[in-house]
Amino acid sequence: MSLFRCVTAAVAVGFSLGSAAFAQTPPAQTPPAQTPPAQPPATQAAPAPTRIRGVIDKVDAHEMRVVTRDGDKVTLKLPDTPSVTWIEPIAVSAIKPGAFIGTAAVTQPDGTLKALEIQVFPESMRGVGEGHRPWDLGTGSTMTNGTVGDLKVAKGRTLTMTYKGGEQTVFVPPNAPVITYAPATSAALKKGAHVIVTATQNPDQTLTATRIGVGKNGLVPPM
Repeated sequence: MSLFRCVTAAVAVGFSLGSAAFAQTPPAQTPPAQTPPAQPPATQAAPAPTRIRGVIDKVDAHEMRVVTRDGDKVTLKLPDTPSVTWIEPIAVSAIKPGAFIGTAAVTQPDGTLKALEIQVFPESMRGVGEGHRPWDLGTGSTMTNGTVGDLKVAKGRTLTMTYKGGEQTVFVPPNAPVITYAPATSAALKKGAHVIVTATQNPDQTLTATRIGVGKNGLVPPM
């Protein structure tokens, strides 16, 4: 991961059991069929969050414009107190047994994962986004957040990642970027900064930035 914590919603499905009445002999006539009550319309699912990667082109207290990696300009509304986090490099030695990490990766022919990047979460973020799911960093990419188990160092790193309900084996190439997160404020939102933004769509089709990761000292967020 990654920095930016991926969110899920649980929908409770209610049901009722009606008691059955048995008639004595002679049996009562079968009552006419009743029209079942109309079912309420299904609740429309909330739009999935949108991730925007690019460079800040313009920003003020209310809006931020980002030029994406494809060259598009996207304007995002900013809440009164934006959630902003620094993304900064960390030594590869931080990937060690017991660390809680995230990785955007692709699946190799043998079923293991090849890391595109590694996020080493600070202890305060342990458990964020735990699990394995599709990601939007290229065809077939995934994001896995979990705890490092076994670790072998040989022309890179091969490690196991465990999470609730599963486990993955991950190969980390020597050139894979390794980053971590640190608190930041809206002062980090400056023209020219590289960002990855998680945004939600408003009813009027505009976007509001809910989480913003800013590459520190010109770093390009790799996730």
